[in-house]
Amino acid sequence: MPLFALALVVIAAFTHASWNLLAKRAADSRHFVWLYSIGTVALWLPVIAVVCWLQRPVLGWPEAVALIGSAILHTAYSMALQRGYKVGDLSVVYPMARGTGPLVSFFGAMLVLGERPGWLAAGGALLVVLGVFLLAGGPRLFKPGADRKGLGWGIATGACIACYTVWDGRAVKVLLLSPFLIDYAGNLLRALLLTPRALADRAALLPEWRRYWRPALGVSVLGPLGYTLVLFAMQMAPVSHVAPARELSMMIGAWYGARLLDEGDLQRRLLAAAIIVVGVLALALG
Repeated sequence: MPLFALALVVIAAFTHASWNLLAKRAADSRHFVWLYSIGTVALWLPVIAVVCWLQRPVLGWPEAVALIGSAILHTAYSMALQRGYKVGDLSVVYPMARGTGPLVSFFGAMLVLGERPGWLAAGGALLVVLGVFLLAGGPRLFKPGADRKGLGWGIATGACIACYTVWDGRAVKVLLLSPFLIDYAGNLLRALLLTPRALADRAALLPEWRRYWRPALGVSVLGPLGYTLVLFAMQMAPVSHVAPARELSMMIGAWYGARLLDEGDLQRRLLAAAIIVVGVLALALG
């Protein structure tokens, strides 16, 4: 993986872990996904206007299908993630989501996009997934009485991550769509899809806006920024390398969970984060 692409992924890891911390703190909101989707549409409109003016994209049926499909997958991802944060801990849902996604993406990129990573990159991907598994609790997750409330939603979220990673990777590499356009169209269509549900619950919207507008604003800025950086990295490096390398966000997430959310067990989380670092280095060299 080119060093510049790796640098983009590292920056994206910080932004991703940060907006997930904000989403966890808004776990009780029924319409948080709609709030930050609307915020994204408003805040990033000048950027997408400039991009469209400079690039003048021509959208045929293949491009339209790519954008609509991406929006549906990202909507499913956002709703599953927010539901997971409502019933489970950040330190369980986030690692399971980030761990399931890259493993499926790794094989999906080979099957769908025809990528053929070397053994070093394959070993790095497996190390990343192992580290994420340890962050989530390791073998203790499968013992009787273990807190597994967020596991199912974490796995469902990870499956969505895998699907949209391969789908969007094809859009930027094969259809040559702008990463800005993909992310913005996804947020716009997601906002439209969730608007009827939000308007049907008007009584809750104003109180939720007053309570959660700050975290919604943070996600509106950090979410598109992080994912756009990842899409640009996908233009320069194989998807099967970029997707697992995104798990650097686990290092930041481990610190957030232990220090900011009082979820504890910092030593285990740091060991798991070190395994992830080794895996990412193997991906970069492979």
